[in-house]
Amino acid sequence: MNELQSILLNAAVDEFARLPGIGRKTALRLVLHLLKQPAPDVEKFGNAFIKLRNEIKYCKICNNISDNDVCEICSNNRRNQSIICVVESIRDVLSIERTQQFNGLYHVLGGIISPMDGIAPSDLNIDLLVKRVESGNVKEVVLALNTTMEGETTCYYLHKKISPMNIEITTPARGINFGDELEYTDELTLGKSILNRQPFMK
Repeated sequence: MNELQSILLNAAVDEFARLPGIGRKTALRLVLHLLKQPAPDVEKFGNAFIKLRNEIKYCKICNNISDNDVCEICSNNRRNQSIICVVESIRDVLSIERTQQFNGLYHVLGGIISPMDGIAPSDLNIDLLVKRVESGNVKEVVLALNTTMEGETTCYYLHKKISPMNIEITTPARGINFGDELEYTDELTLGKSILNRQPFMK
């Protein structure tokens, strides 16, 4: 292998290794696999990510990823428009959707309050949530945030912001242990926790 090829290979490995959970050995295996594929297939693979990055949108209602200005969940009239499930990230939306136990809408905060990481309430998508609740169409808000200290802090903050609006504020049942992240909770446990949600306790 000549010097140019080594530089190209290492550059590709470096890019794969930047992905979460991908070490250099795995990155090298992926790169070598791609090298064995037909050029059109590799080009299609790369273009899919370029197209995703350039054309993906965020729903103007809930901040979920979408191909359009409003995501498929928010535009689905068969969903219960009076319930909003508040989550930290898009990954949590996907996790809850896989349980097929929730038929309301979502609101993606884009993070949780974490002073240690420099994340304040103003850095999150909270004002839009308040406006959605103020519309008068919302009857229940489910605070489905990770049961970490930061998640609990964010729940208390949100409760303080929306409780004056006299709506029901709930959380998933405690089948999810303290410190657990929704993304890694098995579907059965998460589904039951969403179904058997309980009033938020300050």
